[in-house]
Amino acid sequence: MIQERLKLAEDRIREIAQEEGRIEGLPFFTFLASKITDLLAYARKIAKDGFVENCDIPALLDEQKSVFDCLVEEGYQNSYVNPTHAVSEFGKELGRLLAFLAYEEMQILPFAAEGKDEEVLIRLELFLEVYGSFLEETREDKRLENIRNDLYWYVSDYSEDSVLARTKEQFVPGESLAEDIIFNYDLCKPNYLFRYGEYISENEIKTAEFIASLPEEKIALMADTFTEGFRKGFLAAGKDITIKKTVNIRYPLGFERVVKRAVANFDAMGLKPLLYRAGGDIFRKRGMVKIGYCSAGVNRQAEYDHREDLSLFLDGHLATRKREALKAACETYKSEIRSFAGPACFETFGEAEFTPKDFDANPAFDEAGRKLYVESTAKTQDLLNSYIHMEERSFTIIAFPIPEIGEHFAEIFDETIRINTLEYETYERIQSTLIDTLNKADRVHVLGRDGNETELTVELCKLKNPEKEAKFENCVADVNIPVGEVFTSPVLEGTNGILHVKKVYINGLLYENLKLEIKDGITTGGSTTNLPETAVDENIMYHHPFLPIGEFAIGTNTLAYSVAKKYDLFSKFPILIAEKTGPHFAFGDTCYSNEEEVHYVNPDGKEMVAKENTYSLKRFTEPEKAYFYCHTDITIPYEEIGVIEAILPNGTKVPLLRDGRFVLPGTEELNIPLEK
Repeated sequence: MIQERLKLAEDRIREIAQEEGRIEGLPFFTFLASKITDLLAYARKIAKDGFVENCDIPALLDEQKSVFDCLVEEGYQNSYVNPTHAVSEFGKELGRLLAFLAYEEMQILPFAAEGKDEEVLIRLELFLEVYGSFLEETREDKRLENIRNDLYWYVSDYSEDSVLARTKEQFVPGESLAEDIIFNYDLCKPNYLFRYGEYISENEIKTAEFIASLPEEKIALMADTFTEGFRKGFLAAGKDITIKKTVNIRYPLGFERVVKRAVANFDAMGLKPLLYRAGGDIFRKRGMVKIGYCSAGVNRQAEYDHREDLSLFLDGHLATRKREALKAACETYKSEIRSFAGPACFETFGEAEFTPKDFDANPAFDEAGRKLYVESTAKTQDLLNSYIHMEERSFTIIAFPIPEIGEHFAEIFDETIRINTLEYETYERIQSTLIDTLNKADRVHVLGRDGNETELTVELCKLKNPEKEAKFENCVADVNIPVGEVFTSPVLEGTNGILHVKKVYINGLLYENLKLEIKDGITTGGSTTNLPETAVDENIMYHHPFLPIGEFAIGTNTLAYSVAKKYDLFSKFPILIAEKTGPHFAFGDTCYSNEEEVHYVNPDGKEMVAKENTYSLKRFTEPEKAYFYCHTDITIPYEEIGVIEAILPNGTKVPLLRDGRFVLPGTEELNIPLEK
């Protein structure tokens, strides 16, 4: 029946693509019908046995060019997929809705490539329904009302099916397109990339070619470091990995050879891979954050313009319906969710700097919608965590550069492997020295220099038993690769001052002169000199009216810092590495969110006890106020640090760093890469 409906819908859409523009507004539908027809034809080509393998790369690039022409920068400006252009044609309300429709229909391609016919069908039928509503009414107000209803009920009605399907692919092992590609295609030729149905750029092609050129022992080193970090995360926290059955591997396209080895490693641990695509449709996307395997995308401005499409539809009814659908899905797959070990994530860095532009036409939450979104997200995460049992799972993250980083890509790649595989014993010893001093301190004072306006006092917890307890965790490359930091959950009351960073990358955006004011451990937002005002609210605050400091850390990976200095990578390093190259502060939840009862013991045998703050303690009395479900790290580079000093109970100040160098006796070895 699905195949019959698909054929009928596609035939009708093909007819619409040929219709004359005799009705005002009809060019939008002929454009979109033509685009849908092209998407389906391309999906069939790349799914055909031997097609991508036997084409040369220039031919494959030509094939995809016409499919994505409305999203590439030069075509996007005057495309109906662009909210600004659509609004100029149809007015603000209808234009936003039609731009959403066009963007949603573009998501047909990856679903078609995956063979998910039902996902394709609901989008074809949505197009036909909206087209019918457009033709049926000539009154603009009635036409707008009907189209708004068509789209709202699409988002509402299919939430249940989409939540169930997404939950299944997130927790239930089974066949996937990614697994088929990784194990059945020739990974030494980049042709396989086009089989995904994602936009493939020079970045993915050059990455795949570079990875294909590496000897097997280097592939093994990368994969083994990655999977061992995951395993060590369980050991460090005293969690039992043997009760788990699955692991989600998230990776950028081009790294399949490494992923293939990682799958084998996880299999040896008794863990089956969960490989699913990062969704770009209304049901799966999370702003601009990509969760799953993905390419870099075709146009980051387009993703930015559509990041809050949900604001067009979200209301109390929809929020409740989505949560009820998740509850039903979690009940259906309860045992599979409980046996989920956690995510293992590849990240990349080196992308060209992206400064988004804000346009009035872009969908955006108003104050009430933003509040509902935040509350709904928190309730959804609480629900999911109650099935996952966060205290039983772990994760790991590792990062590598991509060719877009520039002419020194190969050298930077080798340096990154060296950073990611550092022997941890030296860092363990030096970090223990830092922690011994910090355990005696009441607070830490951080002061910037050379134009960095940071001046911040961080209050530390009290120890009940200093012989057996620690205020900071000694982090030695398990869940967060590479090695190199000591961190704590600050006491909020008494933590005051200004945090300032000249340049920092956060979730793909470069912030210049980011400044946040902290009062009793709380920030209500801040400013930056190069981005729209909304960038702090959306990408750091996540629409929360305030956030606590969830983490204070001192990074010790001076080798990573020296590499950043040599190749000018400070604006390109991902936070995963950047946080190890200086002191950093995270806003949102602590590092122990939902795992406060888990015992973390440092290598010296002392238990880390600074895991709480005023908000996490509310989980016993007001659980809805305990967590913020975000954790955004902001690092100050060593060269911007004037002093970091531990302040003892008697007022004595013990300097740990001064003028960007480690000065505490026993830590001077960390300065060697800095001096070089």
